[in-house]
Amino acid sequence: MSGALSHIRVLDLSRILAGPWAGQMLADFGAEVIKVERPGSGDDTRGWGPPFIKGSESETSDAAYFHSANRGKQSVAVDMARPEGQAIIRELVKVSDVVLENYKVGGLKRYGLDYDSLKELNPRLVYCSITGFGQDGPDAHRAGYDFMIQGMGGLMSVTGEPDGMPMKVGVALVDVMTGLYAANAVQAALLHREETGVGQYIDLALLDVQVATLANQAMNFLAAGKPPGRLGNAHPNIVPYQAFPTADGHIILAVGNDQQFQRFCEVAGCPDLAKEIGFSTNQKRVENRSDLIPLLLPLLLTNSTQQWLEKLTEVGVPCGPINTIEQVFDEPQIKHRQMQVSLAHRDVGDVPSVANPVKFSETPIAYHQAPPVLGEHSVHILESILDMTSEEIESLCNQGVIQRG
Repeated sequence: MSGALSHIRVLDLSRILAGPWAGQMLADFGAEVIKVERPGSGDDTRGWGPPFIKGSESETSDAAYFHSANRGKQSVAVDMARPEGQAIIRELVKVSDVVLENYKVGGLKRYGLDYDSLKELNPRLVYCSITGFGQDGPDAHRAGYDFMIQGMGGLMSVTGEPDGMPMKVGVALVDVMTGLYAANAVQAALLHREETGVGQYIDLALLDVQVATLANQAMNFLAAGKPPGRLGNAHPNIVPYQAFPTADGHIILAVGNDQQFQRFCEVAGCPDLAKEIGFSTNQKRVENRSDLIPLLLPLLLTNSTQQWLEKLTEVGVPCGPINTIEQVFDEPQIKHRQMQVSLAHRDVGDVPSVANPVKFSETPIAYHQAPPVLGEHSVHILESILDMTSEEIESLCNQGVIQRG
Protein backbone atom coordinates (compact mmCIF):
# COMPACT_ATOMS: atom_id res chain seq x y z
CA MET A 1 0.00 0.00 0.00
CA SER A 2 1.50 3.32 -1.07
CA GLY A 3 0.86 6.89 -0.03
CA ALA A 4 -1.72 9.04 -1.78
CA LEU A 5 1.00 11.15 -3.41
CA SER A 6 3.55 8.39 -4.07
CA HIS A 7 3.56 9.31 -7.77
CA ILE A 8 4.61 12.91 -7.04
CA ARG A 9 8.15 14.29 -6.75
CA VAL A 10 8.67 17.58 -4.90
CA LEU A 11 11.79 19.73 -5.10
CA ASP A 12 11.87 21.64 -1.80
CA LEU A 13 14.08 24.73 -2.08
CA SER A 14 12.58 26.29 1.05
CA ARG A 15 14.00 26.74 4.52
CA ILE A 16 12.95 27.77 8.07
CA LEU A 17 9.31 26.74 8.62
CA ALA A 18 6.44 27.64 6.25
CA GLY A 19 7.87 26.00 3.13
CA PRO A 20 9.42 23.02 4.96
CA TRP A 21 6.10 22.46 6.76
CA ALA A 22 4.36 22.18 3.39
CA GLY A 23 7.08 19.84 2.13
CA GLN A 24 6.75 17.66 5.22
CA MET A 25 2.99 17.45 4.74
CA LEU A 26 3.45 16.33 1.14
CA ALA A 27 6.09 13.80 2.26
CA ASP A 28 3.71 12.45 4.90
CA PHE A 29 1.14 11.95 2.14
CA GLY A 30 3.63 9.83 0.22
CA ALA A 31 5.39 12.27 -2.12
CA GLU A 32 9.11 11.95 -2.77
CA VAL A 33 10.47 15.20 -1.36
CA ILE A 34 14.02 16.24 -2.23
CA LYS A 35 15.25 19.02 0.04
CA VAL A 36 17.87 21.19 -1.64
CA GLU A 37 20.19 22.85 0.90
CA ARG A 38 23.32 24.97 1.01
CA PRO A 39 26.55 23.02 1.46
CA GLY A 40 28.16 23.64 4.83
CA SER A 41 25.25 24.99 6.86
CA GLY A 42 22.08 23.74 5.18
CA ASP A 43 18.67 24.91 6.36
CA ASP A 44 19.08 27.69 8.95
CA THR A 45 17.04 25.79 11.51
CA ARG A 46 19.59 22.96 11.72
CA GLY A 47 21.42 25.28 14.12
CA TRP A 48 18.41 26.80 15.90
CA GLY A 49 19.06 25.21 19.27
CA PRO A 50 19.34 24.14 21.93
CA PRO A 51 17.79 21.72 22.29
CA PHE A 52 19.44 19.38 19.81
CA ILE A 53 18.53 15.79 19.05
CA LYS A 54 21.03 13.43 20.66
CA GLY A 55 21.61 9.73 20.14
CA SER A 56 22.30 7.00 22.67
CA GLU A 57 26.03 7.61 22.31
CA SER A 58 25.50 11.35 22.97
CA GLU A 59 26.25 12.11 19.33
CA THR A 60 24.50 15.38 18.55
CA SER A 61 22.28 15.79 15.51
CA ASP A 62 20.47 18.90 14.33
CA ALA A 63 18.25 21.19 16.36
CA ALA A 64 14.85 19.94 17.48
CA TYR A 65 13.40 22.88 15.52
CA PHE A 66 14.72 21.41 12.24
CA HIS A 67 13.33 18.00 13.17
CA SER A 68 9.84 19.48 13.58
CA ALA A 69 9.40 20.22 9.86
CA ASN A 70 11.62 17.97 7.73
CA ARG A 71 10.83 14.31 8.29
CA GLY A 72 10.51 11.97 5.33
CA LYS A 73 12.70 14.09 3.03
CA GLN A 74 15.93 13.43 1.17
CA SER A 75 18.69 16.04 1.46
CA VAL A 76 20.83 17.14 -1.47
CA ALA A 77 23.45 19.77 -0.67
CA VAL A 78 23.96 21.90 -3.79
CA ASP A 79 25.50 25.34 -4.15
CA MET A 80 22.90 27.12 -6.28
CA ALA A 81 25.10 30.21 -6.51
CA ARG A 82 27.39 28.21 -8.82
CA PRO A 83 26.42 27.60 -12.47
CA GLU A 84 27.11 23.90 -11.97
CA GLY A 85 24.72 23.84 -9.00
CA GLN A 86 22.04 25.67 -10.97
CA ALA A 87 22.42 23.11 -13.76
CA ILE A 88 21.84 20.27 -11.28
CA ILE A 89 18.69 21.89 -9.93
CA ARG A 90 17.37 22.51 -13.45
CA GLU A 91 17.91 18.86 -14.32
CA LEU A 92 15.98 17.85 -11.20
CA VAL A 93 13.18 20.25 -12.16
CA LYS A 94 12.77 18.44 -15.47
CA VAL A 95 11.80 15.25 -13.60
CA SER A 96 9.85 16.86 -10.74
CA ASP A 97 6.19 17.75 -10.33
CA VAL A 98 6.43 20.50 -7.71
CA VAL A 99 8.87 23.20 -6.63
CA LEU A 100 8.53 24.84 -3.20
CA GLU A 101 10.53 27.99 -2.51
CA ASN A 102 10.46 30.88 -0.04
CA TYR A 103 13.15 33.23 -1.30
CA LYS A 104 12.58 36.98 -1.47
CA VAL A 105 10.68 38.28 -4.49
CA GLY A 106 12.95 37.87 -7.51
CA GLY A 107 15.60 36.10 -5.47
CA LEU A 108 15.78 33.01 -7.69
CA LYS A 109 15.52 34.85 -11.00
CA ARG A 110 19.23 35.71 -10.96
CA TYR A 111 19.96 31.97 -10.84
CA GLY A 112 17.51 31.14 -13.63
CA LEU A 113 15.41 29.21 -11.11
CA ASP A 114 12.29 31.39 -11.20
CA TYR A 115 8.98 30.06 -12.47
CA ASP A 116 9.15 31.65 -15.91
CA SER A 117 12.55 30.06 -16.52
CA LEU A 118 11.68 26.64 -15.15
CA LYS A 119 8.28 26.25 -16.83
CA GLU A 120 10.15 26.35 -20.14
CA LEU A 121 11.91 23.18 -19.02
CA ASN A 122 8.78 21.58 -17.53
CA PRO A 123 5.38 23.02 -18.56
CA ARG A 124 3.67 20.63 -16.12
CA LEU A 125 5.52 22.11 -13.15
CA VAL A 126 3.56 23.35 -10.12
CA TYR A 127 5.69 26.12 -8.59
CA CYS A 128 4.76 27.48 -5.15
CA SER A 129 6.40 30.69 -3.91
CA ILE A 130 6.00 31.65 -0.25
CA THR A 131 6.94 35.17 0.81
CA GLY A 132 6.06 37.54 3.62
CA PHE A 133 3.92 39.91 1.55
CA GLY A 134 3.34 38.32 -1.85
CA GLN A 135 4.75 38.94 -5.31
CA ASP A 136 3.22 42.39 -5.80
CA GLY A 137 2.09 45.43 -3.87
CA PRO A 138 3.96 48.18 -1.96
CA ASP A 139 5.46 45.74 0.58
CA ALA A 140 6.31 42.93 -1.81
CA HIS A 141 10.08 43.29 -1.45
CA ARG A 142 10.03 43.39 2.38
CA ALA A 143 11.19 40.40 4.37
CA GLY A 144 8.43 38.90 6.49
CA TYR A 145 8.73 36.88 9.70
CA ASP A 146 6.03 35.12 11.65
CA PHE A 147 6.18 37.38 14.74
CA MET A 148 5.90 40.63 12.80
CA ILE A 149 3.12 39.17 10.61
CA GLN A 150 1.13 38.16 13.71
CA GLY A 151 1.30 41.82 14.67
CA MET A 152 0.64 43.36 11.25
CA GLY A 153 -2.10 40.87 10.44
CA GLY A 154 -4.19 41.61 13.52
CA LEU A 155 -3.70 38.37 15.46
CA MET A 156 -1.88 40.02 18.36
CA SER A 157 -4.63 42.65 18.68
CA VAL A 158 -7.03 39.90 19.79
CA THR A 159 -4.52 37.84 21.80
CA GLY A 160 -3.67 38.58 25.44
CA GLU A 161 -5.35 40.03 28.49
CA PRO A 162 -7.50 43.16 28.00
CA ASP A 163 -5.22 45.31 30.16
CA GLY A 164 -1.95 43.63 29.21
CA MET A 165 0.40 43.78 26.24
CA PRO A 166 -0.68 42.35 22.89
CA MET A 167 0.71 38.82 22.74
CA LYS A 168 1.90 36.52 19.98
CA VAL A 169 0.82 32.91 19.88
CA GLY A 170 3.26 30.49 21.52
CA VAL A 171 4.20 28.78 18.24
CA ALA A 172 4.95 30.28 14.80
CA LEU A 173 1.33 29.85 13.84
CA VAL A 174 1.40 32.00 10.69
CA ASP A 175 4.23 29.89 9.28
CA VAL A 176 2.43 26.66 10.11
CA MET A 177 -0.87 27.86 8.62
CA THR A 178 0.93 29.10 5.50
CA GLY A 179 2.53 25.67 5.14
CA LEU A 180 -0.88 24.04 5.35
CA TYR A 181 -2.34 26.45 2.77
CA ALA A 182 0.64 25.74 0.52
CA ALA A 183 0.18 21.97 0.73
CA ASN A 184 -3.52 22.37 -0.08
CA ALA A 185 -2.80 24.72 -2.98
CA VAL A 186 -0.19 22.39 -4.44
CA GLN A 187 -2.59 19.45 -4.36
CA ALA A 188 -5.33 21.54 -6.00
CA ALA A 189 -2.89 22.58 -8.74
CA LEU A 190 -1.90 18.94 -9.26
CA LEU A 191 -5.56 17.99 -9.68
CA HIS A 192 -5.97 20.79 -12.23
CA ARG A 193 -2.89 19.49 -14.05
CA GLU A 194 -4.45 16.04 -14.27
CA GLU A 195 -7.33 17.57 -16.18
CA THR A 196 -5.37 19.98 -18.37
CA GLY A 197 -1.78 18.75 -18.47
CA VAL A 198 -0.62 22.24 -17.50
CA GLY A 199 1.15 23.33 -14.33
CA GLN A 200 0.84 26.72 -12.69
CA TYR A 201 2.35 29.29 -10.36
CA ILE A 202 1.16 29.73 -6.76
CA ASP A 203 1.78 33.06 -5.02
CA LEU A 204 1.30 32.68 -1.25
CA ALA A 205 1.97 35.39 1.35
CA LEU A 206 2.24 35.08 5.12
CA LEU A 207 0.31 38.33 5.61
CA ASP A 208 -2.53 37.17 3.36
CA VAL A 209 -2.76 33.90 5.28
CA GLN A 210 -2.85 35.70 8.61
CA VAL A 211 -5.69 37.94 7.46
CA ALA A 212 -7.59 34.99 5.96
CA THR A 213 -7.36 33.03 9.21
CA LEU A 214 -8.71 35.80 11.41
CA ALA A 215 -11.93 33.85 10.76
CA ASN A 216 -14.83 34.98 12.96
CA GLN A 217 -12.84 37.90 14.35
CA ALA A 218 -12.48 39.39 10.87
CA MET A 219 -16.15 38.82 10.12
CA ASN A 220 -17.13 40.34 13.46
CA PHE A 221 -15.38 43.52 12.35
CA LEU A 222 -16.72 43.47 8.79
CA ALA A 223 -20.26 42.91 10.03
CA ALA A 224 -20.28 45.41 12.90
CA GLY A 225 -17.56 47.88 11.92
CA LYS A 226 -16.04 47.65 15.40
CA PRO A 227 -12.53 46.21 15.82
CA PRO A 228 -12.58 43.33 18.33
CA GLY A 229 -10.20 43.65 21.26
CA ARG A 230 -8.31 41.33 23.56
CA LEU A 231 -10.41 39.15 25.86
CA GLY A 232 -7.72 37.02 27.45
CA ASN A 233 -9.02 33.45 27.39
CA ALA A 234 -12.62 34.47 26.73
CA HIS A 235 -14.47 34.10 23.44
CA PRO A 236 -15.93 37.09 21.55
CA ASN A 237 -19.08 35.25 20.44
CA ILE A 238 -19.77 32.59 23.09
CA VAL A 239 -20.24 32.87 26.88
CA PRO A 240 -19.15 31.17 29.10
CA TYR A 241 -16.24 30.01 26.98
CA GLN A 242 -12.98 30.68 28.81
CA ALA A 243 -10.60 29.54 31.53
CA PHE A 244 -11.73 29.69 35.15
CA PRO A 245 -9.76 29.22 38.37
CA THR A 246 -10.73 26.18 40.44
CA ALA A 247 -9.90 25.16 44.00
CA ASP A 248 -6.53 23.79 42.90
CA GLY A 249 -5.81 25.14 39.42
CA HIS A 250 -7.74 26.07 36.29
CA ILE A 251 -10.30 24.58 33.95
CA ILE A 252 -11.49 25.48 30.48
CA LEU A 253 -15.26 25.75 30.27
CA ALA A 254 -16.46 25.69 26.64
CA VAL A 255 -20.25 26.05 26.75
CA GLY A 256 -21.40 26.01 23.14
CA ASN A 257 -25.18 26.22 23.44
CA ASP A 258 -28.03 27.01 25.81
CA GLN A 259 -28.68 23.37 26.76
CA GLN A 260 -25.07 22.95 27.84
CA PHE A 261 -25.34 26.09 29.95
CA GLN A 262 -28.44 24.71 31.64
CA ARG A 263 -26.64 21.46 32.46
CA PHE A 264 -23.64 23.36 33.78
CA CYS A 265 -25.87 25.40 36.10
CA GLU A 266 -27.52 22.23 37.37
CA VAL A 267 -24.16 20.66 38.19
CA ALA A 268 -22.98 23.92 39.77
CA GLY A 269 -26.06 24.01 42.02
CA CYS A 270 -27.62 27.13 40.48
CA PRO A 271 -30.26 25.90 38.01
CA ASP A 272 -32.25 29.15 38.23
CA LEU A 273 -29.31 31.11 36.79
CA ALA A 274 -29.89 29.56 33.38
CA LYS A 275 -33.51 30.69 33.46
CA GLU A 276 -32.81 34.36 34.12
CA ILE A 277 -33.77 36.48 31.13
CA GLY A 278 -30.32 38.04 30.93
CA PHE A 279 -28.55 34.67 30.72
CA SER A 280 -31.08 32.32 29.09
CA THR A 281 -29.61 32.54 25.56
CA ASN A 282 -26.07 32.82 24.25
CA GLN A 283 -26.85 36.21 22.75
CA LYS A 284 -27.94 37.48 26.14
CA ARG A 285 -24.94 35.95 27.85
CA VAL A 286 -22.58 37.69 25.39
CA GLU A 287 -24.37 40.99 25.93
CA ASN A 288 -24.29 40.53 29.71
CA ARG A 289 -20.84 38.95 29.98
CA SER A 290 -19.68 41.45 32.63
CA ASP A 291 -22.62 40.49 34.87
CA LEU A 292 -22.45 36.72 34.39
CA ILE A 293 -18.75 35.96 34.78
CA PRO A 294 -18.46 37.41 38.33
CA LEU A 295 -21.32 35.10 39.33
CA LEU A 296 -19.57 32.04 37.91
CA LEU A 297 -16.11 32.68 39.34
CA PRO A 298 -16.93 31.76 42.97
CA LEU A 299 -18.88 28.69 41.83
CA LEU A 300 -15.86 27.22 40.03
CA LEU A 301 -13.70 27.72 43.12
CA THR A 302 -15.80 25.24 45.10
CA ASN A 303 -14.30 22.12 43.47
CA SER A 304 -10.95 20.91 42.20
CA THR A 305 -10.18 20.80 38.50
CA GLN A 306 -10.49 17.01 38.43
CA GLN A 307 -13.85 17.09 40.23
CA TRP A 308 -15.22 19.58 37.72
CA LEU A 309 -13.88 17.57 34.80
CA GLU A 310 -15.60 14.43 36.04
CA LYS A 311 -18.91 16.08 36.88
CA LEU A 312 -19.21 18.17 33.73
CA THR A 313 -18.00 15.47 31.35
CA GLU A 314 -20.61 13.11 32.78
CA VAL A 315 -23.43 15.44 31.69
CA GLY A 316 -21.88 16.41 28.35
CA VAL A 317 -20.64 19.90 29.14
CA PRO A 318 -17.44 20.54 27.15
CA CYS A 319 -14.48 21.21 29.43
CA GLY A 320 -10.83 20.40 29.74
CA PRO A 321 -7.61 20.91 31.68
CA ILE A 322 -4.80 23.28 30.76
CA ASN A 323 -1.99 20.82 30.15
CA THR A 324 1.71 21.40 29.95
CA ILE A 325 3.23 19.89 26.81
CA GLU A 326 4.60 17.10 29.02
CA GLN A 327 1.05 16.37 30.19
CA VAL A 328 -0.20 16.46 26.60
CA PHE A 329 1.94 13.48 25.65
CA ASP A 330 0.78 11.67 28.79
CA GLU A 331 -2.89 12.09 27.87
CA PRO A 332 -4.52 8.66 27.30
CA GLN A 333 -6.30 9.95 24.19
CA ILE A 334 -3.05 11.26 22.68
CA LYS A 335 -1.36 7.92 23.37
CA HIS A 336 -4.28 6.02 21.86
CA ARG A 337 -4.15 8.17 18.72
CA GLN A 338 -0.38 7.51 18.49
CA MET A 339 0.50 11.19 18.17
CA GLN A 340 4.13 10.49 19.08
CA VAL A 341 6.15 8.32 16.74
CA SER A 342 9.75 7.18 16.58
CA LEU A 343 11.75 7.66 13.38
CA ALA A 344 15.01 6.13 12.22
CA HIS A 345 17.89 8.58 11.91
CA ARG A 346 21.13 7.57 10.24
CA ASP A 347 23.50 9.03 12.82
CA VAL A 348 21.71 9.03 16.17
CA GLY A 349 19.35 6.07 15.99
CA ASP A 350 15.64 6.48 16.67
CA VAL A 351 14.42 10.02 17.28
CA PRO A 352 10.98 11.19 18.48
CA SER A 353 8.54 13.03 16.25
CA VAL A 354 4.99 14.35 16.41
CA ALA A 355 2.72 12.34 14.13
CA ASN A 356 0.66 13.75 11.30
CA PRO A 357 -2.95 14.01 12.55
CA VAL A 358 -4.54 12.79 9.30
CA LYS A 359 -5.81 9.20 9.43
CA PHE A 360 -6.36 7.78 5.93
CA SER A 361 -8.34 4.56 5.52
CA GLU A 362 -6.83 3.54 2.16
CA THR A 363 -3.47 5.31 2.03
CA PRO A 364 -2.22 5.47 5.64
CA ILE A 365 0.77 7.63 6.37
CA ALA A 366 4.03 5.71 6.55
CA TYR A 367 6.93 7.32 8.40
CA HIS A 368 10.01 6.26 6.49
CA GLN A 369 12.75 8.26 8.17
CA ALA A 370 13.65 11.14 10.43
CA PRO A 371 14.79 14.44 8.92
CA PRO A 372 17.92 13.82 6.86
CA VAL A 373 21.54 14.59 7.59
CA LEU A 374 22.76 17.49 5.43
CA GLY A 375 23.61 16.08 2.01
CA GLU A 376 22.71 12.55 3.10
CA HIS A 377 21.19 11.71 -0.29
CA SER A 378 23.32 13.85 -2.60
CA VAL A 379 25.13 10.95 -4.22
CA HIS A 380 22.06 8.73 -4.40
CA ILE A 381 19.93 11.41 -6.08
CA LEU A 382 22.58 12.36 -8.61
CA GLU A 383 23.20 8.71 -9.48
CA SER A 384 19.65 7.38 -9.52
CA ILE A 385 17.73 10.36 -10.93
CA LEU A 386 20.28 12.25 -13.02
CA ASP A 387 22.35 9.21 -14.08
CA MET A 388 25.64 10.85 -13.14
CA THR A 389 28.73 8.71 -12.94
CA SER A 390 30.80 8.35 -9.79
CA GLU A 391 33.59 10.29 -11.50
CA GLU A 392 31.28 13.21 -12.29
CA ILE A 393 29.96 13.25 -8.72
CA GLU A 394 33.47 13.10 -7.28
CA SER A 395 34.49 16.07 -9.42
CA LEU A 396 31.49 18.12 -8.21
CA CYS A 397 32.34 17.27 -4.61
CA ASN A 398 35.95 18.32 -5.09
CA GLN A 399 34.81 21.63 -6.59
CA GLY A 400 32.49 22.29 -3.64
CA VAL A 401 29.39 22.31 -5.83
CA ILE A 402 27.79 19.50 -3.85
CA GLN A 403 28.35 18.02 -0.42
CA ARG A 404 28.08 14.41 0.64
CA GLY A 405 26.26 13.64 3.87
